[in-house]
Amino acid sequence: MNIVLFSDTYPPEINGVATSTRSLFETLVANGHHVLVVTTNPHTKNVTYINGVLRIPGAELKKLYGYRMSWIFNSKAMKVIRAFEPDLVHIQTDYGIGIFGHIVVRLLRLPKVYTYHTMYEDYTHYMTKGYFDRLAKTTVRRLSKGIINTVDEFIIPSIKTKDYFRHIGVDSYINVVPTGIDFSKFALENMNKTKLKKLKEKYTPDKDVVTLIVLGRVAKEKSIDVCLQVYAAFLKTNPKIKTQLLVVGGGPALEELQILSEELKISKYVTFVGKVLPDEVQYYYHLGEFFLCASLSETQGLTFMESMASDLIVLTRYDANLIGVISDKETGFFYQNEKDFPTLLENLLLTPKEKLNKIRHKAKKSIAPYSIETFYQNIIEVYERARRKTW
Repeated sequence: MNIVLFSDTYPPEINGVATSTRSLFETLVANGHHVLVVTTNPHTKNVTYINGVLRIPGAELKKLYGYRMSWIFNSKAMKVIRAFEPDLVHIQTDYGIGIFGHIVVRLLRLPKVYTYHTMYEDYTHYMTKGYFDRLAKTTVRRLSKGIINTVDEFIIPSIKTKDYFRHIGVDSYINVVPTGIDFSKFALENMNKTKLKKLKEKYTPDKDVVTLIVLGRVAKEKSIDVCLQVYAAFLKTNPKIKTQLLVVGGGPALEELQILSEELKISKYVTFVGKVLPDEVQYYYHLGEFFLCASLSETQGLTFMESMASDLIVLTRYDANLIGVISDKETGFFYQNEKDFPTLLENLLLTPKEKLNKIRHKAKKSIAPYSIETFYQNIIEVYERARRKTW
């Protein structure tokens, strides 16, 4: 099958949609399909086509992580797409490149699959700055429903997102297909030992210090400020226990969080690593013992599964989206706020290693349904249904 994937973001950008789109691309190619990715070009102002990735230049959105937005149509790119002779289009995002995907579908009369990756209601503050935010959220709902009504098959990555769409009145069939992850690349035995050793020497030189990892885009909706607050509460009640917090990732909230760590008087325990290369992310998981998160905006939570595959124990603020991904006290641990977090972490630090290893083992087994193989089978079923609708 010849498949075109449209996404406004793609590696080297680091975010869930970029990771998911590349994972889909690699999985389809590995299973014998011909795949063309259409995305933005962060490198030049030209249209480029290299190794199956067609990049279109666009304007940089400095207030939105530095992402780029292309124009909704590009004639040079259209020629490449026509020559590719696609059988199906799969749209991953909703703006510049995403709209281009809808245009291509209409011009070439192709089956259209659409995946809703991002809970846009959690991002309206970037545009409204707090003004008329309710109106913005209502507009987002209407736009989302409008897009869904034009597609042959609609995919969401979690039950929580499905519940959201049912709540706002979407009654069309919804495919729940969690993004697949190649867990093998997070296995310790597959790490470059020299590279990992250097990172450990730099960020975890004292083996007696327990390291907590926060990893992901450093932005308001990720609630990393909550992570700092609950960690500060732990340090206040457990000053003699040697711990540190590594915040791995870049984003618009970085400076604000650095200031917050100073205000909380925990800056000497917190290291902001900054942005890292997509192909090196897996090494940073192996720098710690616990994965700390507070985000309530995830549609699936790829970092949770990546951390579990890396033998980290997950400590996260409770979110209904994680039901089925994390079983409390069995494959990970939920907390509510800075009142219960200190006791949770203190108890875990006193837990025998054998018991913690059992939790790690069970967590690894629990993420099997999110394997790349299961993902491929599910996505192909969706594609076949979409094609049958346009025969």
